[in-house]
Amino acid sequence: MDLAISAREQPHDRLLVALLALTFVTGMVDGVSFLGLGRVFTANMTGNIALLGFAVAGARGLSIAGPSVSLLGFLIGAVLGGRLAQLMINAPRRRWVLTAGVLEALVLFGAAAISVGLEPGGEMPSRRLYAVIVLTAAAMGFRTATVRRFAVPDMTTTVLTQTLTAVAAESSLAGGTNPRLGRRVAAVLLLLAGAATGVLLMQYGLALPLFVSGTCALVACAWAA
Repeated sequence: MDLAISAREQPHDRLLVALLALTFVTGMVDGVSFLGLGRVFTANMTGNIALLGFAVAGARGLSIAGPSVSLLGFLIGAVLGGRLAQLMINAPRRRWVLTAGVLEALVLFGAAAISVGLEPGGEMPSRRLYAVIVLTAAAMGFRTATVRRFAVPDMTTTVLTQTLTAVAAESSLAGGTNPRLGRRVAAVLLLLAGAATGVLLMQYGLALPLFVSGTCALVACAWAA
């Protein structure tokens, strides 16, 4: 009986670790997009919409085009993620995880290839800039839609507002029992670490952190599958 329980729990544990790794990837992608692609988020759409509002109001150093293109790319990716969910509805979850990981990685690799030779924050052709924004945003939208269907508590991989709220609202200070505290804190720390890693890797250009992001996503999903 104990062995049967362990066998059932193992896939969930592997998926949880993979989702934590994907949270790390989110930090890298947003680090690259915000500091390297002109003050735009391609994973955190809450922040991106706020930046769009700032740009509409005429804030200096912000453009309307960047956040708008990012939002469009994210929505396209989310639609494709929803379509994949429909196609995989009767497939084993491990196949679904692997397929999603491969597709996300391929899109990030494409963004890395386009950004070869581009310097963070420097002058770059607008077509290449917007192509990288669209591809990274689409990858994050695709993943967010997929992870949403997996419905692992506290594991959205791209948004931490609800996670941070849960850490505080369900803590012992608030009269709670600190449920799932480990994974919640891990998600916050990994997003933080991913953002820092992305910034450090950008010293060698935009392509490297995007390539590393794609590799991490591929390895994490393959391992979980």
